[in-house]
Amino acid sequence: MFHQIGVFFMSCLSLYLTFCEAEDYVLDDRSGLGRRFDGIGGLSGGGATSRLLVNYAEPYRSQILDYLFKPNFGASLHILKVEIGGDAQTTDGTEPSHMHYENDENYFRGYEWWLMKEAKKRNPNITLIGLPWAFPGWVGHGTNWPYDFPDITAYYVVSWIIGAKQYHDLDINYIGVSMFFVAKTGIIAANDSWNISSSMIIDPYLNDAVDVIGAHYPGTTTVTQALLTGKPLWASEDYSTFNDDVGGGCWARILNQNYVNGRMTGTISWNLIASYYENLSFGRDGLMTAEEPWSGNYVVESPIWITAHTTQFAQPGWRYLKTLGHLDGTCSTTHDHSQCIRPPLPAFNVSAQSATFHLKGSFNALTSLQVWHSKLDFKRQNSILFKQLSPMKLSDGTFSLDLDVDEVYTLTTITTGQKGAHPAPPSSTPFPKIYKDDFNVRNPPFTEAPDFADQTGVFEYFINLTDPGPHVFTLRQVVTQRPVTWSADADQTISIIGDHNWQNLTVTCDIFIETAKTGGVFIAARVDQGGEAVRHAKGVFFWVYADGTYKVTNDIGGQIVLAEGLSGTQAGVWHTLSLTVKGQYATGMLNGYPLWKSAVVLQPKNGWAAIGTNTFELAQYDNFAIEAE
Repeated sequence: MFHQIGVFFMSCLSLYLTFCEAEDYVLDDRSGLGRRFDGIGGLSGGGATSRLLVNYAEPYRSQILDYLFKPNFGASLHILKVEIGGDAQTTDGTEPSHMHYENDENYFRGYEWWLMKEAKKRNPNITLIGLPWAFPGWVGHGTNWPYDFPDITAYYVVSWIIGAKQYHDLDINYIGVSMFFVAKTGIIAANDSWNISSSMIIDPYLNDAVDVIGAHYPGTTTVTQALLTGKPLWASEDYSTFNDDVGGGCWARILNQNYVNGRMTGTISWNLIASYYENLSFGRDGLMTAEEPWSGNYVVESPIWITAHTTQFAQPGWRYLKTLGHLDGTCSTTHDHSQCIRPPLPAFNVSAQSATFHLKGSFNALTSLQVWHSKLDFKRQNSILFKQLSPMKLSDGTFSLDLDVDEVYTLTTITTGQKGAHPAPPSSTPFPKIYKDDFNVRNPPFTEAPDFADQTGVFEYFINLTDPGPHVFTLRQVVTQRPVTWSADADQTISIIGDHNWQNLTVTCDIFIETAKTGGVFIAARVDQGGEAVRHAKGVFFWVYADGTYKVTNDIGGQIVLAEGLSGTQAGVWHTLSLTVKGQYATGMLNGYPLWKSAVVLQPKNGWAAIGTNTFELAQYDNFAIEAE
């Protein structure tokens, strides 16, 4: 439950309440209306948070999408915000750019186009937002800053918007770049704090250019300057919390308090769905979890149903009443059961209460309300989520409720609410211990190979028309310049795959170095870190170089050398690498013959398999295989 009342109405006929407290309260629309409700949404990206979703087989993939986007079924989201891929690590991986290079344009890379179309298919009215977290290196012209050449940055982002329409018939409603205006596309600025509002007050041109002021993790509060602009205020990135019932409590609290405390009319969850390897940064920080495409298992977590308490009964364009605020008592989500990952939540105490509500004005004629209820049960681990109760009868516009802590109620005139359900998905299983991929896909539905999660660089399907032999269809690393990014890409490219718990395994792959003299490629096992920590990854890395040498290192940076010597490898020739790690020892083979053996590996004890390159350089891979114990 909440410390406040949030009210939406449409044509004075539909009433939506989410509340918690005690004593008597009057709800009256005669005093006028508050701000326009803009909706609740989820964020795919920032980065690569939906990576594994596309690899689910049907019908499970469509079922997951229904829980997210289908109206009156699950979360029924009003907003989808996606990353404009920038070839860079942006939290849990990299997403490919539509322009790897200055003279390159491709509007079919990645999976965000597909995700937006699937969302639109289910909800044609959904609001679409794009935001670049990073940019290809050419945009920065040798610097790690994308705004020294604003015309180039503007061209890059506008090209993405035009491509969305031209190739996918997608109208992007808002863009998260504040340095230029795009016709028919609104600007959300500055996607950080409320600081831009101070400049907007004194700069009419900036004020006219910005449509929405968006803040990240605002802690349910705003600032006076933001309110004075008169612009819509959004929590354009919020939540970012592990999606158990405490995460559900966090989401319930901020969905109401963002407006009651901060007058924010839109709230967007990072992230939309936890569909990335759980041992990456911020594992399971999504509204639901879908991290096992190999099994088909997914979990509809409590934040989905907390979202439904609002999204199924209030639509963008409705308006808040002016009658809102904190209630006098102390009934609410408890402090420890509603903490978000950020910012820190000040201490407070709560208790059960009884509350009586008096509906006045046009609401006074109501004789009954539909009731939906959730109870986050932390004692018995038996939570009730989004259950429809018997209608609430009103007498002269009055009704009462006994309210316990950690509860959510929705009372509404809307009768279309539904707790949608698909058949239970398959049981959870670990990543297959035997895995092979020859990348022989003539018309791949996505540019990424299944289950690979790029952590620095971009690995795409490639048709090698110059090879008449067995390596026509390959996987290719395509980023040749360090991207412009706020995160911490490694100095080497790397894509991970598999089970982070793997200890003893063999990784085999055909590799093709494309850069003469200085090029290099690796395969790896027991890779312990990715995401924002990828540049600090440890593991067993087996490198071969175009200059005819090899090296075995305990880290991706190549500083902890376990073995090294001559290999005879060169650019422009296919070689087969094989790496076996068992217990404390590692062995490597080249083209079917032992190259080195018995390298001592004390740490790490477990991790993913991986492929990668020595620098940002072109390289190809084929016939990838894993055998794990």
